[in-house]
This record gives sequence, structure tokens and C-alpha cells, in this order.
Amino acid sequence: MSVLNLRLLGSGQALPRRAVSTAEVAALCGVDAGVAESRSGVRVRRWLSGDETVLTLGAQAARQALEAARLDIGDVDVLLNASGSQAQPIPDGGALLARELGLRGRAAYSLHGTCLSFLLALQHAGLLIAAGQARRVLIVSSEAGSKGLNFAQPESALLIGDGAAAVLLGPAEQEGQGLHAARFETYPEGADHTRIRGGGSLLRPADPESVAEDFTFEMRGLQVLKLASQVVPGFLERLRPGLSSGLPGIDRVIPHQASLAGLKLMERGGWPKDRIEVTLGTLGNVIAASLPLTLHQALTQGRASTGDTLLLAGTGAGLTAGGVIWRL
Repeated sequence: MSVLNLRLLGSGQALPRRAVSTAEVAALCGVDAGVAESRSGVRVRRWLSGDETVLTLGAQAARQALEAARLDIGDVDVLLNASGSQAQPIPDGGALLARELGLRGRAAYSLHGTCLSFLLALQHAGLLIAAGQARRVLIVSSEAGSKGLNFAQPESALLIGDGAAAVLLGPAEQEGQGLHAARFETYPEGADHTRIRGGGSLLRPADPESVAEDFTFEMRGLQVLKLASQVVPGFLERLRPGLSSGLPGIDRVIPHQASLAGLKLMERGGWPKDRIEVTLGTLGNVIAASLPLTLHQALTQGRASTGDTLLLAGTGAGLTAGGVIWRL
């Protein structure tokens, strides 16, 4: 693909006030705390509490990104809600976020690809800006996965955290600045490995055959890892040759924080550990917000800056593999 000229103008994050230790979650799951932490790789995560919602957190992250760019909400042409957790089915979460932010008369809508929603929105923003349909695009990923946990399934319950991140994007100012590659591949044999069965038209709360667990998160981690290990190496080669065994032309990797096993799989593929940004231990898996939260950490802590080439990649429910190569 030709380079999609795209520049990062600002980023922001918002984390819930409540910090939840793995020992606390392990007690809810009825498992040993030490074993839970060593297997999940998560020491602490944040969960919504009090009056916090995906909308208040998302708006807080968005305002921080706007402040970093020294712009305000009136400068935004398109607002993209790139979240797996939706406040409600209708209206679209983009409209609800626009109301929370005071954005009126501009486009606001969702791009939903579960854990890869942010990457889809990043590609979409690049296309909008390249086509001249927008000059400034605000992406918000805000998650409340704790609201759908099933503590009878510790494998997933121990991983999930809440939080929000936002990025503001505009046209490139330097030659070569932007998205150099973007690719998404779906392998639907993994569709039932990660799911919430209820809540759509196939299984409603009023259906007599539905049970409470149908409306909580279910993950078959071993099946997900097995399928991912089969398809991801080839996917990476199609994204950029050499990525399945190294990091050609990549300064920093920003991965989705799917699981400890998933992160270790990257190291076994020849990726140096010191070039992989990790937030799993302190945030858990924050679904679609994991990627932009991890990006924000790399930016604010000086491990990514203008001129660097980043690989943002991961897998999502479906099973979908996705990645972009972005020169900041």
C-alpha cells in the first residue's frame, strides 16, 4: 500500500480510581493468588466504580489528547468510537461520546473489531485524511470489561481491566510520516473461542433458554493461543516480510496485551524483549483500549517519538489478526 499520511497530534488516557489486585480477583475466582499472578502476568488492574462509565472515562481521555495537541473539541472533524464495550445498543456509542464531549454537527460513529477496534479506526482515520474528507480525527477507545466478567472462568476474569485512551490525528508534516502498512485477516473457526453469547438478536434476556452466564465474557484461552500460533506467523509475513522472525525496520512494538502467553509467543518469534512495550502487569487486558494505552505509555515515557517506526499488532475475537506499521 502507499503511505497513508498521518500524524499523531496528541494522546491521552483515563484510568478508573479503583485499583484491584490479582489477590482480590483470585479470591472471587476461588483460586490461589500466587498461581493466579504467575499465570496471568497481571499484578493489578483498574475497575470502574462509583459514577465512572465508559463515557466519562472516554471523554476524559479525549480531553487529555486535545489538551496535548493544544486544540479543543471544536477542531475535530470526525470522532471515532473504537471500543469493544458499548454503553448501550442504541444510539451508537459515537453519538453518546459526542454528547459527553459537547461535539455537535460533526461525524461521530463506531468502528467495532473487539480488541482490534483501535487499529481499524487508525486505518480508517488515515483513509479519511488522505481523501481530504477530514483534517483532524479523534479516536477514543474506552472499556468496561469488568462489568461482564464470569468469576467461574478465572482464565479470563483474571486478565480483564477497565480504562480508556484517545489519540488525535492530523495530516503528516514530514515525508514518510504515516501508515506504511495495514492488514487484517479473520479466521472464523475461532469465532466461538472468545465471545459473549447474549445481548444481540440471537439470544435476548427474555428468551426462556438464556441464563445469566450467556451475558458474561467467555474465553477458551488454549484454543485461542493454538489458533493464533498457527496463523499469526504467516499474517506477519504478509504485513511485512521478515516480521515472523525479527523486526525489520521496526523501532518499537506496541502489542495488544492479550495474555502473558501471547506476549511470550512474540519473544519466541525472535522479537527482542526490550523492544516490546508491555502494560499487562499494571493494567491487564483492557480490550480495545490496550493498544492505545500501551502506545500512550511508550510516548509519555520516551520510548517512542517522532520519526520512530512502530508496529502495532494483535489478535481479537473472531479470530482476527491485525497490524499496522506507523512512522510517527
